[in-house]
Amino acid sequence: MKTLYLDCGMGTAGDMLTAALLELLPDPASFLEKLNALGIPGVTFEKEPCEKCGIVGTHVSVRVHGEEEGGEAHGHAHEHSHDHDHDHSHEHHHHHYHSGLEEIRHIVTDHMALPKAVADDVMQVYQVIAEAESRVHGKPVSQVHFHEVGAMDAIADITAVCLLMNEIKPDEVVASPVHVGSGQVTCAHGVLPVPAPATALILQGVPIYGGEIKGELCTPTGAALLKRFVTRFGPMPAMTVEKIGYGMGKKDFSAANCVRALLGETAEEAEAMVELACNVDDMTAEELGFAMERLLDGGANEVYTVPVGMKKSRPGTLLRVICSNQAAPGMVRLLYRHTSTIGVRETAIKRYVLDRKIEPVDTTYGEVRVKTSAGYGVTRRKIEYDDLARIARENGLSLAEARKLIEGQG
Repeated sequence: MKTLYLDCGMGTAGDMLTAALLELLPDPASFLEKLNALGIPGVTFEKEPCEKCGIVGTHVSVRVHGEEEGGEAHGHAHEHSHDHDHDHSHEHHHHHYHSGLEEIRHIVTDHMALPKAVADDVMQVYQVIAEAESRVHGKPVSQVHFHEVGAMDAIADITAVCLLMNEIKPDEVVASPVHVGSGQVTCAHGVLPVPAPATALILQGVPIYGGEIKGELCTPTGAALLKRFVTRFGPMPAMTVEKIGYGMGKKDFSAANCVRALLGETAEEAEAMVELACNVDDMTAEELGFAMERLLDGGANEVYTVPVGMKKSRPGTLLRVICSNQAAPGMVRLLYRHTSTIGVRETAIKRYVLDRKIEPVDTTYGEVRVKTSAGYGVTRRKIEYDDLARIARENGLSLAEARKLIEGQG
């Protein structure tokens, strides 16, 4: 299967991911033209060669009304450290917006010519950041204002990565454990530890580590992009590498300040997974549903329930979580936090999966996303439920009737 491996040994940020993925394309210049034609208000993308510790890669800068964000006034290790309100770039008020999710949604859906799947990815990344900001500041998601995250240059970073992932279309994305840096960062609210609170919340369930390098190596935007696209975290799988991209940050350290992206093919093989299970008989359906959502958001591959009979003839629920070995400790903590269980069982399992990819298809009823699953001698195609349901609602049809109409056009 087509596998993308992200080496986050020096953390990650939106601009670094953009540059690394851009290097994987056969014609980066043409894609850059596509980015500049998106119509993000006042934004232009530029790329240039950049050398770190003797390695040449690409640095991508975003200019808003002709000026580049992320100068030396920023307290982060990466050039585009504008993506959180603890950044020193509060000094640049003339470029930054204080937008909520709806204002950002308006920019993404009404100002940019994006495929629906990409626009959905952009908004899902912002949702992850919004939920983290909500918990940090103790206010509802609807009242969260993104400060630097809502600025046009941050929208540009997130949109660029989402478009690049849609262009590359990997079947699987694997990332290394994430180096978050160490020490403290000065912000508008005072001095905060690294990783900053929002970044730490976003990276729950993800293997992270610190080190001797002082500074914030992983930004909230970089963390949210990893959460959206990475299938699993761990060492690089056995793969035949076809392309390598280096996305450079601006600052210099003793180690090369870059994200490295490797694109290649991995053989079909069983995935080593973990199944975590617990029984509960004193939780409401709403509480169980919320726990399942938290587990999926935390990185679980699958979460499901089975009705069971328990002691004292009580009906209960068996809750099962399937996840990677690396994610298991985080899943256990989430199980104890969001369920009433007093014991969790762990079983080592193997999982055989088909290669999957999602492609947009134009129809007379609008664009629909079609998931193709292939491997082990079979190929299956399925229209994404959300698109099918939209067509059914808009045309007063059943799901079966809508599916028949769309498949008839193929």
